[in-house]
Amino acid sequence: MQSIINSLDTVNHKTDLNKEYKDSLKDKNFKDFVSKLKLDDKILMQYTSLLEESAKEYNNCSKCRGIVNCKNKMEGFAYLPRISGDNLIFEYKPCKYKNEMVNKSKYLNNIKYFNMPSELKNASINDIYKTDKKRFKVINWLLDFLDNYKDNPHQKGLFLHGNFGCGKTYLVSAILNELAKDGVKSAVLFWPEFLRQAFYDDFNEKFDYVKNVNVLLIDDIGAEKVTEWNRDEILCPLLQYRMDNKLTTFFTSNLTIDELKQLLSISKSGVDEVKAGRIIARIEQLTENIEMISKNLRS
Repeated sequence: MQSIINSLDTVNHKTDLNKEYKDSLKDKNFKDFVSKLKLDDKILMQYTSLLEESAKEYNNCSKCRGIVNCKNKMEGFAYLPRISGDNLIFEYKPCKYKNEMVNKSKYLNNIKYFNMPSELKNASINDIYKTDKKRFKVINWLLDFLDNYKDNPHQKGLFLHGNFGCGKTYLVSAILNELAKDGVKSAVLFWPEFLRQAFYDDFNEKFDYVKNVNVLLIDDIGAEKVTEWNRDEILCPLLQYRMDNKLTTFFTSNLTIDELKQLLSISKSGVDEVKAGRIIARIEQLTENIEMISKNLRS
C-alpha cells in the first residue's frame, strides 16, 4: 500500500511541475530564455522557479545601460544557469559593465595607499588642474618622468614642496596610478601616520614593503613629530636602502629642504645637524627639488 501511495505522490509531483512549467511558458521572456538552453522540457521543468528568476535578471540585463541602473538582486551580476550534463547549475555571473569596472580598477592591485584619502585611487592625469601656470613646471616634469620610466625605471623622484592644499600629493599619485596600469608596483604613505604605527604588529611587514617597492611616495614629510628614533631608526634606513638599490622615491612637503633639515636636527639632546644632514643628503641623492606655490584647491 505504501509503495502505491509513493507512486501516486511521484505522479502528482511531476504533474505539478509540468503545470507550473507550462504556465511559465506563457511568458514570452521566459519561453525565449529557456529555448536558448536547448534542453528537454522534462529537465527544464525541474528548475522552473529558478529559471523564472534567471529569465527576469537576463531580461533586466538586456535593457540595462549601465551598472548604476542595475535592477538585479546583486548589482552588476545576473543569476544564470550553466548546463552540467543533464542538470542545471545556477550561479551569479558578472555583466559586461561589472567586468569593465573590474578591468579598469585592476591597476589598484599594483599600488598600495597607506592612510591616504580614498579619492587618490582615482587620481588621473586627465583630471589634473592645468589652468594655473604656477603648476606647469611640476606637471611637465612629472609627464616627462612618466614618458621615460619604461626605459629608465631607476630615475630620480621628486622632492615637491609648496603651500598647503596646492595639489602636490594628487599630482604625484596620478602619475603613480598611470605606472600601476602598466604593472609597476608603487606605494603612497602618509608619513606622520606611518610613524605612529611603528609599534603595531604588522609594521615590519609594511616597512619591508615600502622599502622594496619600485616607486614610493612619502607624503607630508616634515609634518610628523620628529624623534631621534623615528629619524635614525626608520627614516634613515629606509632612504639608505632605496638609495643603494636605486629605487625611485618621491616626497611631498610644506617645508623647503632647508626647513626640513632644521626640523630634523632638533632632538631631546639638542641640535644634531650631522644626522639631519645625512637624511637631507639621501633625499637630495634620491630626488630633484621643485617648489610649487599655487592656489589652495581645498579652500
